[in-house]
Amino acid sequence: MAANYHNSAWFYDRLARLVYGTALVGAQVYLLNYIPEDCSVLIVGGGTGWILEELAKIHPSGLTITYVEVAPAMMALSQKRNAGANRVIFINDAIENTALMPGFDVVITPFLLDNFTDRNLDKIFDHINQLLKKDGLWLNTSFQPNGKWWQSVLLKTMFVFFKVVCGIEASKLPRIDEFFMRNNYWTLHQKRFYNGFIASKVYQKS
Repeated sequence: MAANYHNSAWFYDRLARLVYGTALVGAQVYLLNYIPEDCSVLIVGGGTGWILEELAKIHPSGLTITYVEVAPAMMALSQKRNAGANRVIFINDAIENTALMPGFDVVITPFLLDNFTDRNLDKIFDHINQLLKKDGLWLNTSFQPNGKWWQSVLLKTMFVFFKVVCGIEASKLPRIDEFFMRNNYWTLHQKRFYNGFIASKVYQKS
């Protein structure tokens, strides 16, 4: 079953700022600068939709954005955002249930892949991978601890909280980098945030 953040829509952004300050936003905005002009973008799990407004600051027009979000309350908030003159197609469903045409130039998965076990992520990753064209860019932001004790504590706390509130299936992070490696992606750019706890990476499909 897909993780569904419907119940957390009303407090999610405020909670994120309380715990992480501007790190979660900064980690995602960093990736947006790598999106080329006049391209097709697939955003999977965009949350409350603020990313649409940040994207419009960089590309006020010219983008065709397909915005897939499973949580109805998150989708309702996203549809109120100002995406500039970009064309946005909203799909309120889990990505694995969609029948989109392949050929996207860019895929964005902001903290989406963290929600799944390795087993279920395999199916979801394959589905998204087929939608991205050859040489396309996959922009991913994930929690990737680098050995500090407090990161392990914070991560376990988050998994327990969102398992109860939102029904996420994971209790630990999947091996995200391994999925990209075995599907022939190259890491073009990367940056760490929040003392190395958050990783933003630009992958290119070969």
